[in-house]
Amino acid sequence: MSFTDELKSAVTPRAALLVIGVLALQLLFIASYVGALHDPKLKDAPFGVVAPGPAAKETAAKLRKLPGEPLDPRVLKDEATARDQIMNRDIDGALLLDPRGTDDTLLVGSGGGTVLATALEKIATQVEADQQRTVKAVDVAPASPDDFNGLSSFYLVVGWCVGGYLCASILAISAGSRATNRQRALIRTGAMALYSIAGGLGGALIIGPILGALPGSIMGLWGLGSLVVFSVGMITLALQSLTGIVGIGLAVLLVVIAGNPSAGGAFPLPMLPPFWKAIGPWLPPGAGTWAARSIAYFKGNAITGPMLVLAAWAVLGTAITLVMSALRGDRQPGRDKTLGAP
Repeated sequence: MSFTDELKSAVTPRAALLVIGVLALQLLFIASYVGALHDPKLKDAPFGVVAPGPAAKETAAKLRKLPGEPLDPRVLKDEATARDQIMNRDIDGALLLDPRGTDDTLLVGSGGGTVLATALEKIATQVEADQQRTVKAVDVAPASPDDFNGLSSFYLVVGWCVGGYLCASILAISAGSRATNRQRALIRTGAMALYSIAGGLGGALIIGPILGALPGSIMGLWGLGSLVVFSVGMITLALQSLTGIVGIGLAVLLVVIAGNPSAGGAFPLPMLPPFWKAIGPWLPPGAGTWAARSIAYFKGNAITGPMLVLAAWAVLGTAITLVMSALRGDRQPGRDKTLGAP
């Protein structure tokens, strides 16, 4: 064969489309990560104000009018309420004005992201200086000294997500991207569940007892990790059942390209641009990161929503996988029923 003939034989339309798809994913990866993280700016961070009499509303009004609207202030009745709301993750910080002097207190929770706590302290210090007052930061939910910048939760969840879509991808590569009938799909789902349990436990043990990077309940992190891995794995299997091997790329688009930069890991949600801030809580990396930080630093508060998000992805992925495999089995009754045979 001539070189031209060999080229035509080697570069099939399908191969060309796959390469173009990979190029698109690469460019989207760059655009998403740089777009989300290159210029973090605090915007509408929930923030409490505790002060006597009319000073509370006046201070809240001044904070609301700060350039760029970094804070979304609300008046709270006392310090105990402010601390409770921080621990419940309803607010990110609170300013307590001293009615008898000029030394005020800023409550933060660095367990939710040290970069966010630092940004709040910087804003409060500047505002107080303009009023000839001083402020002292008090961390009511401090990040572990072995959890640099509060990133361990995020990296833990990223690892769980990677395990989920890699396991599903291996099933596709080794045994066909589409299960041929419902029984085979159930076997894949069961294998994914067992892998998720093992992966969740392994991650919880590494991040906790082995490395000491993250406090919190090992059982809680194990359960969270199992759900993260299973949800990502099943949505990957679902995408593969719909589109074949292309589903691996779609899973990368969903979890890695869209999910990771919007997860609130490097920069918590109030510091992300509007698009990433909006989608982050609804994707597995964002839901998992929020829940992991809550388990580690906030007594497990405010995890119902993220856990429901993860459960919804798991249920959706399982349902699509089983339905598509059943339809495929009905349409191809004479085909080989071996595991994953196309």
